[in-house]
Amino acid sequence: MEFTDNEILSALKQHHYKLTPQRRAVLKALSSGQEQLTPADIYEKAQRECPSIGLVTIYRLLQILTELGFICEVHSGDNCRHYLIRRLSAHHHHLICTGCGKVIDFTACDLTKLEDRLSQETRFEIEGHLLEFYGRCHHCQRVYA
Repeated sequence: MEFTDNEILSALKQHHYKLTPQRRAVLKALSSGQEQLTPADIYEKAQRECPSIGLVTIYRLLQILTELGFICEVHSGDNCRHYLIRRLSAHHHHLICTGCGKVIDFTACDLTKLEDRLSQETRFEIEGHLLEFYGRCHHCQRVYA
């Protein structure tokens, strides 16, 4: 289940962020579909609602929404970050189709032992992780076969 615009706006207000027209336009752009969007895509969509919006505003809000856990940052093969409204409130990972760009969330992954081992071996204090698998979804396997 996805977070709604109202839930996100309420959380922003609780964290003392102003509910500006620019922020509302970005949220509308993000929630306009299930696809992952680049900052440029979000900018283009948000400008339709709020022509005065700047790209810096979009990047700042994307950072805030990521930190608050409302959106996912997806790293795709084109070296550009994409964003989408989170569908799962728990920590999760992604399967990303290199054909159509579809993103599937999954939670069945326990990396605790690996994190502990890496931390001990490297004396690196691990604060978090991202796990993304790339490949072709069932539909794209048939189309590109």
